[in-house]
Amino acid sequence: MKEAALPSGGCSDIREAYLSLGSNIGDRMKYLCDAMSLLDSNPAVTITAVSSVYETDPVGYTDQDCFLNLVCRIETTLDPFSLLHFMQETENRLGRIRTIRYGPRTIDLDLLTYENTVLDTEEMTLPHPRMHERDFVQIPLEEIKAGTSLPGIGNPAVRLFGTVPENCRLKRRQKPL
Repeated sequence: MKEAALPSGGCSDIREAYLSLGSNIGDRMKYLCDAMSLLDSNPAVTITAVSSVYETDPVGYTDQDCFLNLVCRIETTLDPFSLLHFMQETENRLGRIRTIRYGPRTIDLDLLTYENTVLDTEEMTLPHPRMHERDFVQIPLEEIKAGTSLPGIGNPAVRLFGTVPENCRLKRRQKPL
């Protein structure tokens, strides 16, 4: 499914988006903080809410250290593609190297949702196609987006996310930054 063409670069209206941030190399908390500082330094991006920080087991490639993860809500005048490119530039500035899929990384930034945009292109899928499978996204997202609907789903987030299962290795590490 493809959405109608979006303006390139920026848009005049302020849009709401949710981002997931994760790190499992070096000073993980510093990488999360540095990523948020870089995101917020862009005049077209304002961070409006940040979840607690959670320590989680790796997904996919499991022979690596645990991650620290959080979710933040932003307001932006960037269109989704420009926002994605800015997020990738931020990852690069923080030393992100892509060698192993789902492998260790200094920082990982994922665009989870962008307003009510439903999009499926080679470059991007919105909402993020695997966000519903990942506790490290679901739980912090629920923390800052309680009771609202996700684009393309229509169900309240609380029904999608529920509570943390007893066997979940997701650990709340710290209150919001």
